[in-house]
Amino acid sequence: MEITFEKMHGNGNDFILIDEFEKTVIPDEMKARFALLYCDRRFGIGADGVLYLSRSGSADLKMRLFQPDESEAPMCGNGIRCFVKHGYDAGYVEKTCTVETPAGIIGVEMGYVDDTFMATIGMPEPRFNRADIPASGEGEYKETIQGYEVFAVNTGVPHAVIFVDDPDSFPLSDLGPVIRHHETFPEGANVNIVMREGQDLLRIRTFERGVEDETYSCGTGATASAAVAHHLGYTGTKVRVETRGGPLLITLGEKTLMEGPAESVYRGSITF
Repeated sequence: MEITFEKMHGNGNDFILIDEFEKTVIPDEMKARFALLYCDRRFGIGADGVLYLSRSGSADLKMRLFQPDESEAPMCGNGIRCFVKHGYDAGYVEKTCTVETPAGIIGVEMGYVDDTFMATIGMPEPRFNRADIPASGEGEYKETIQGYEVFAVNTGVPHAVIFVDDPDSFPLSDLGPVIRHHETFPEGANVNIVMREGQDLLRIRTFERGVEDETYSCGTGATASAAVAHHLGYTGTKVRVETRGGPLLITLGEKTLMEGPAESVYRGSITF
């Protein structure tokens, strides 16, 4: 048995993509286990998650994402850019398409700018209501955790956003898991450490649930950080967010948009 895959990344947030457009390759009951085994960076291919591309009854394509801890993520901003790049290159979709995800139907515009594939994603509207995040407690969408003011928002998945003076000195490997598992977030949360670098410019680091480590970039995290910054009056409606792996452009307003690149690293096969 041979399983073909494509290794891809969006600003360093990397994925294994399995194309199931014509037929199921990995049975549903094995998809989570496959992610556990092959996301391993020493004994597997190495990735932050496995994307599964298939046909959809309600959109042009259907995306599922399983993470190294065997959980299924409802949405992933960098992942969906990689996902549509594969679909575009394979001829399944053209310059605009819709993608079914557990977080809803996502609209995408895409294409190549010179040799770089760029995609603009219609992101889920940021939600600050605690019931929508989900986050426990009363009143506002913020909480003090470990001495830090933590803002909560959902941009397809739950996020914690913390503003600091220097993200590089923040002990993310130590406090990321603590905040991610804090009782405020019954379903857990990605943790974003954010610095305001200039007018409409943020720099962030993200500890990602499911990966259980810092990732080079998080699209929903960049969107969450920009949404909170705008909500607090720190930025306008167009925000450049510098992640460890590169920049993302977030547009807030009637629609929430995320623009960024996606790259193919290599194609390969697993033989059993």
